[in-house]
Amino acid sequence: MKPFEIVETPIEPGKYTEYVLHAGAGAVTVFTGHVREWTHGIRTLYLAYEAYVPMAEKKLAQIGAEMEGQWPGVKVAIAHRIGEMHISDIAVIIAVSSPHRKAAYEANEYAIERIKEIVPIWKKEVWEDGEEWLGGQKKYPEKGIEQK
Repeated sequence: MKPFEIVETPIEPGKYTEYVLHAGAGAVTVFTGHVREWTHGIRTLYLAYEAYVPMAEKKLAQIGAEMEGQWPGVKVAIAHRIGEMHISDIAVIIAVSSPHRKAAYEANEYAIERIKEIVPIWKKEVWEDGEEWLGGQKKYPEKGIEQK
C-alpha cells in the first residue's frame, strides 16, 4: 500500500486507517465516498472512473503535503478507485490522523475538495436512460482528448 494511490480493486478502509494511526494520534477521521443510486432524481446504474494515474498519484501526494503544512501533526492516506463501480462501492477514501479531532475533521474535508479541484480523474455516470462524463474535465473519447 502506498499512502497516495489510484487502485483498480475494491478499497479496504482498514489498511488506510492503520497506516495513519500512530501513538501521537488523538483522532482519526475516515471519509469514504460511495456510489449512490439516486442523484437529483435520476437513477444511476453504475459509474466508471478513469485517471491519468501517474499525475493523479502525484496530485494526491501534493494534497497530503498541503494538509501536513496547514495542520501540523496530521498523517494522511488517500486512495481513489478507477474502473467500473456499482451502487455502494467505495470510490475514494481519505484517512487522516491528528493529535486533536478538529484538525482531523478540517483536513479531511479539505482533502475531498482539493481532489475535485486538481486530481485528473474523470467520472462517467451511466443511468437508465443515458450516460455522461462528469467532473472538472469531460472526456471526448471519439476525439481521443480531454477538455476542461
